[in-house]
Amino acid sequence: MEKFSYDNGIVRKFSYATLLFGVVGMSVGLWIALQLAFPQLNIAKWVNFGRMRPLHTNAIIFAFVGNAMFAGIYYSLQRLLKARMASDLLSNIHFWGWQFIIVCAAVTLPLGMTSSKEYAELEWWIDILIAVVWVVFGWNMFATILRRRVQHLYVAIWFYIATFVTVAVLHIFNSIEIPISFTKSYSWYAGVQDALVQWWYGHNAVAFFLTTPFLGLMYYYVPKAANRPVYSYRLSIIHFWTLIFLYIWAGPHHLLYSSLPDWAQSLGVVFSIMLIMPSWGGMLNGLLTLRGAWDKVRENPVLKFMVVAITAYGMSTFEGPMLSLKNVNMISHFTDWTVAHVHVGGLGWNGMMTFGMFYFIFPRIFNTKLFSIKLANTHFWLATLGILFWTIPMYWAGFVQGLMWQDFKPDGNLEYEFIDTVAQLRPMYMLRSFGGLIYLTGAIIGIYNLYKTSKIGSLIKNEETEAPSLAPAHAENNEGWHRVIERKPVRMLIFSLIVILIGGVVEIIPTMIIESNVPTIAAVKPYTPLELEGRDIYIREGCNNCHSQMIRPLRFETKRYGEYSKAGEFVYDHPHLWGSKRTGPDLHREGGKRGDSWHYTHFLNPTQLEEKSIMPSYDFLIEDNLDMSLLERKISALRSIGVPYEEGLEEKAEGLAIEQAKGIASNIISDLFKLEGAKKEAAIDNLSKKEVVAIIAYLQRLGTDIQVKERN
Repeated sequence: MEKFSYDNGIVRKFSYATLLFGVVGMSVGLWIALQLAFPQLNIAKWVNFGRMRPLHTNAIIFAFVGNAMFAGIYYSLQRLLKARMASDLLSNIHFWGWQFIIVCAAVTLPLGMTSSKEYAELEWWIDILIAVVWVVFGWNMFATILRRRVQHLYVAIWFYIATFVTVAVLHIFNSIEIPISFTKSYSWYAGVQDALVQWWYGHNAVAFFLTTPFLGLMYYYVPKAANRPVYSYRLSIIHFWTLIFLYIWAGPHHLLYSSLPDWAQSLGVVFSIMLIMPSWGGMLNGLLTLRGAWDKVRENPVLKFMVVAITAYGMSTFEGPMLSLKNVNMISHFTDWTVAHVHVGGLGWNGMMTFGMFYFIFPRIFNTKLFSIKLANTHFWLATLGILFWTIPMYWAGFVQGLMWQDFKPDGNLEYEFIDTVAQLRPMYMLRSFGGLIYLTGAIIGIYNLYKTSKIGSLIKNEETEAPSLAPAHAENNEGWHRVIERKPVRMLIFSLIVILIGGVVEIIPTMIIESNVPTIAAVKPYTPLELEGRDIYIREGCNNCHSQMIRPLRFETKRYGEYSKAGEFVYDHPHLWGSKRTGPDLHREGGKRGDSWHYTHFLNPTQLEEKSIMPSYDFLIEDNLDMSLLERKISALRSIGVPYEEGLEEKAEGLAIEQAKGIASNIISDLFKLEGAKKEAAIDNLSKKEVVAIIAYLQRLGTDIQVKERN
């Protein structure tokens, strides 16, 4: 027997960070939910919905769920391996590095420093920090696995290994960018290719950051809390390998009816449907572990949270494949239905599993009993009710949106304007906010309960224990093939890497190298210098969070917005801005539909043009001067990655931008202000220097490269 100790100090650190950032992330979520219900809450540019929405998603995914994942892994890994973490120094570098990344995100996103790519909005230098800290975590984990005191790797560790290797591949491949400055970069990929890489990452960030590590936690904490063995070890093997193989193919189902090649869309649909089997296999394995222990579930708040978590996992992993069917996706895509689906997983699966896990961990590392079972039960019911009040109105909102958008009159014209759907959703947004408040209240009660638990106990920072030293493996005639893999962690990593790379290689490489997958259009030209600056402002303000730029080849879409989008129209878009949600209308054919003065007024006060609008005012664009100090570097960088800007454009770019800006400013001044002579010239000169003129230039360019005859 060898004596050693577990490091509970690192578990406490990640646990406290989880609870802190959980409240922050949920509070920001409640704030942006209220902004949609009450647009007047968009009180300043730093807290406008467009900038706050990515802050909320990053805070929940990487700060709340990420820290929870690390807390759960550090606690369970040491006990499964009968070994202390290999390096306390690496553990602490991991912790403080991760928190520094979160703080960087919290500062940069409200300042408008964003790449715009969903779940990957952080700028290039933060992406590098993420990769470094992630490698530190993986190095420490593998070093601990290699010095373990048990022969076989338990199923939870398989999921931890797959999480590490897959997230590393996804993050690095999706984050290949060309830096312009400390605050700005452009995606290496463009248009269709960028969209495919982004949703290969985006879907699998959900799969391998929000799902696989939590399945590993499920396989450890549910049996421990129930004091029962996992229901089926054989089922866990099938669950693991089929899940990580199939998941990586499913990203294209986010791009159905888009400009992505049909063969890639079809692959995404096929593998998404197949995902039901391993997903439900894992869910059933978790729930059936509790077979015969339902009396414990009624009495034990830990198991209550975990049962709801696993049920939410089952619901969302059934709904996801259903949403990938084209006839369902036609209704659901770009609507709040998708938002509801995501939050069943976020609030139910990740949130409930996290709090259930902490109710298990805290009494053990603080050597005491849970402060209050009653408060834990109160937290459970508030969380459950919060999920219902949040998701049901959003499902209803999604159905309303999807069906109203498609409704035609008998004469063949659309029944509703887009703004009519917005007006219908306001009550549902209010109910959603109420549900978020209930869930947040429960979380605060839970945090108080855990805090009091830590105070009545005392942290066992170095938990003394003992275990037999690792004995050499002895082959047995009846051993299965998987036993051999379980003893070889490096082999497990390599096999996992191969399995997850297959789908990515098959889908992404042909789209990158076969020109026919992204046919070019001769009429499509790069953005002018002013339009490029306007596009960057559009990205900075998070306009793509509310507006899509992808008109699908569906009758109700082409009738509403115009000709459907072609792959060749996006070849110079670094990054793509297709969007995933329409809180406002699609903008891909916006160019030329309205005058420059209309856009000016719309940014100044949207409700002046449409009283039902929930868009915030962007009056600061009219006050803030346009900064073109990086324009030369932007053009040079884009040329280096394939945008055909002519040589020498850099030197005259600012002059060309000013010339175009004065033309737009002249239109606005002439339409809206009664000025003549020198006063008019001075007003034009002043307005041409403002940011609003650049973003209007960009909007007026959208969809105008190709000319399509109007259909009857």
